[in-house]
Amino acid sequence: MSAINVKLPYGQEEVDVRVPEQNLIGVYSPKDVAPVADLPQEIIRCLENPIGTKPLRELVKGAKNVVIVADDNTRLTPTEKIIPVLLNEMNAAGIKDEQITIIIALGTHRFMTEEEIEVKFGKEVVKRVKIKNHDFKNPEALVDLGITSNGTKILVNKEAYEADFKIGVGTIVPHHIPGFSGGAKIVQPGISGEKTTAETHLLSVRAPRSYLGIEDNPVRQELNMIADKIGLHTIFNTVLNRHGEVVGTFFGDVKEAFKEGVTLSRDVYSVNIPEAADIVISSSHPCDIEFWQAHKTLYPSDLAVKAGGTIIIATPCYEGIAVTHGEMSDMTCHSSDSLRQQVAKGEVHDEVAAALAIAWAQVKERETVYFVSNGISDEDVRKLGFVPFKTVQQAFDAALAKYGDAARVTVLTHAPDMLPIVPANR
Repeated sequence: MSAINVKLPYGQEEVDVRVPEQNLIGVYSPKDVAPVADLPQEIIRCLENPIGTKPLRELVKGAKNVVIVADDNTRLTPTEKIIPVLLNEMNAAGIKDEQITIIIALGTHRFMTEEEIEVKFGKEVVKRVKIKNHDFKNPEALVDLGITSNGTKILVNKEAYEADFKIGVGTIVPHHIPGFSGGAKIVQPGISGEKTTAETHLLSVRAPRSYLGIEDNPVRQELNMIADKIGLHTIFNTVLNRHGEVVGTFFGDVKEAFKEGVTLSRDVYSVNIPEAADIVISSSHPCDIEFWQAHKTLYPSDLAVKAGGTIIIATPCYEGIAVTHGEMSDMTCHSSDSLRQQVAKGEVHDEVAAALAIAWAQVKERETVYFVSNGISDEDVRKLGFVPFKTVQQAFDAALAKYGDAARVTVLTHAPDMLPIVPANR
């Protein structure tokens, strides 16, 4: 029986797994789209030809203070290349560097270190403008803007809210909570308080399956309302290929520019798979830092696998399960219904973590998850409700023994950024 040696990205390294050729449906990755030829020129072109609004120089003119809300180092957005161009455009409109602040849209992630900030934003930007981590736990750093029409409490970064002009910078990829990242997501959860983030995340798990790849959904609508409330003027979003290179840029109205970006993002990240698999082998790349990021591997895998099948996740998780959500592994032994009841009774301290624990439980209640990581101990893997293995090959051999020689196998090389399209498996 001939076998194919499949290589999977694993952080900065690769891991191998041999899959019998007769079992393999396919090895799938985001499309290898060519990057834009000249990124600085493309950024300028984009800023001068906005979608649904005026050019940046006209929009920002007369502002006394400007906030750029930019994503953190869990995202591949090339902010070190984008933001200098934004600063130069603002300077040309009469806005000085000292009037501009970058607020890092951490959501509920840990603070970035000075070294990480310099890598993410570049030495030039660090020297030119103030850069601040968003402090989602500090009431003094937040402003209460009431509730949305759906009842979500709006707590957002006070400095960003009070700025005369604010622009969001991020990247559009398929995402299990609002359908796609980008657009208004830079505000919620990017610069929101913990309570706001908990409520939108809990909204996302009212559905039995994630909203991955569904552009218009209740969570996206909520995010748009919150961005409107804070007065986010505009966005600059990119779409990247699997190498992290920019293949498209979108600047303009928060909703309209996002919508155009989604069209390209869907084209880059969608993969048509002819049938659902018994076994799906998935790398968490590029979301490798901790399982709080790597969990995004679950939802594309869930779309690609049969109910009752097995997902094999390969992820380094250098920083463990979740740096800022220490209670996470204590929740994951519970069923999705039990967790919902605990939240409803007010028995959960960290509701953001509870929302993700529910999402993980929904996947585990449909499929078995085998887990390969040298960043999370076997004991903690079992607490998460997964089955630990030392290597991907060992995990695959165990799954193949479980389903037999006729088992069907799919491989997703960059699962967190992928949108599998599988007949009748939604």
